[in-house]
Amino acid sequence: MSEVAASVAAKWRKKRGSLIMALHEIQDIKGYVPWEDALAIAEGMNIPLARIYEVLTFYNFFKLEAPGKAVISVCTGTACYLKGNDKVLEEFKKELGINEGESTADRMFHLQCVRCVGCCGLAPVCVVNGKTYGRVTPGDVKNILEEWKTKLAEDKE
Repeated sequence: MSEVAASVAAKWRKKRGSLIMALHEIQDIKGYVPWEDALAIAEGMNIPLARIYEVLTFYNFFKLEAPGKAVISVCTGTACYLKGNDKVLEEFKKELGINEGESTADRMFHLQCVRCVGCCGLAPVCVVNGKTYGRVTPGDVKNILEEWKTKLAEDKE
């Protein structure tokens, strides 16, 4: 059992209805919920593995695979939709060669859609690792990706 999962299971074991909180904690630490940690939570919290899998697959927030280093969240809220976020999303898919919910083969980028980021006045919006980009056009996508490729390369050094 991983130390992280054992610690999380011990923390939440006696708190009724705490499975989602335990899984959130693991994902906050690791960026996703590895299968081994799901097994450890099942054992440590005495919860059937089927129940844990049910929660992990029902809520689209949970990731079962490690996401890319730069998580691109394209807002799909009403304002962003009306301002053309679908074209921005299509450009990210084209440039990255992936669909929403997927990561690039090199695990550099992960593309996801989110309901609303609360920046409706800047629509359409996307967020990359917490940095918000407003009034994004399909033409901006290449520059955003280049900015993050450079940043990630600098972080490696």
